[in-house]
Amino acid sequence: MTKPTLLLAADLPDWTRAELRSLFTVLELPEDADDAASLLARQGSAIRGMALRKTRVDARLLGALPDLEIISSYSAGLDNVDVPAVKARGIVLENTSHVLAEDVANTAIGLALALTRDFINADAFVRSGQWPQRGQYRLGRSISRMRVGIVGLGTIGMTIARRLAAFGSRVAYFGPTRKPVDLPYHDDVVALAADSDLLILTCPLSPATHHLVDARVLDALGPQGFLVNIARGPVVDEQALIAALAADRIAGAALDVFEHEPEVPAALMNDRRLVLTPHIGSATEEARRTMAEHVVDSLARHFGLSSPRAARP
Repeated sequence: MTKPTLLLAADLPDWTRAELRSLFTVLELPEDADDAASLLARQGSAIRGMALRKTRVDARLLGALPDLEIISSYSAGLDNVDVPAVKARGIVLENTSHVLAEDVANTAIGLALALTRDFINADAFVRSGQWPQRGQYRLGRSISRMRVGIVGLGTIGMTIARRLAAFGSRVAYFGPTRKPVDLPYHDDVVALAADSDLLILTCPLSPATHHLVDARVLDALGPQGFLVNIARGPVVDEQALIAALAADRIAGAALDVFEHEPEVPAALMNDRRLVLTPHIGSATEEARRTMAEHVVDSLARHFGLSSPRAARP
């Protein structure tokens, strides 16, 4: 039987590539734009599936793939995909948000604790030898007694909410629609911020959420409020955040993502009220392997092929 043709537009582990090649005729999308255009002009009409990571999927790329049936993305976010255009074509769109939710939620809670208890500066306090001279370190804040607002109650947001409930936090959320959950809902992000001590961002990046957290939201959160972003950098107006910090209009922030990453403004790097990590929300060996497995399995399932999972090391 002729193997379905797959476009590989993702940097995936070698074992994942081997599995895909055992199931499909794999065409790798060149990084050079002219070479990519040449490949698509010659063979685009044969491609029925796509393994995706960061490549931009827009109307132009979709137009070169007239028989595309499925896109399987090695990611939680789909901000690089023109989702309405994909849906209009009836193309199946898979991502891995459900696969990495546990580890991203753990990252969010870890960042929240590091931020509110000031763990990073406390570590430096001990290592620099200040403890014997200065005595007791300053008090932190307790998330068990905090009102926590979650912006975007999808799979990851709900997983975070369950963890916060175990801590004893009072959780509310904002999103485009009310969810069938027993949590207070705000239809305005400014209102949620005003009712929160800690705001955690988990929403996807879209035109509606670009710079969603702006000066108004930060002012509503207030000088005792904290911000955690494990969503996408441009969800936060970075310059508004820098201005709020400079004016002491916010207590601090923990950021795993940045507006122009990997570039981080010096104003953020030099501010000790911030906890900064290099986009590692889902960066565990276990999560990344399961994500890669999901890419292969979803493609195999769509085409009625046997998954190679039993042969995996």
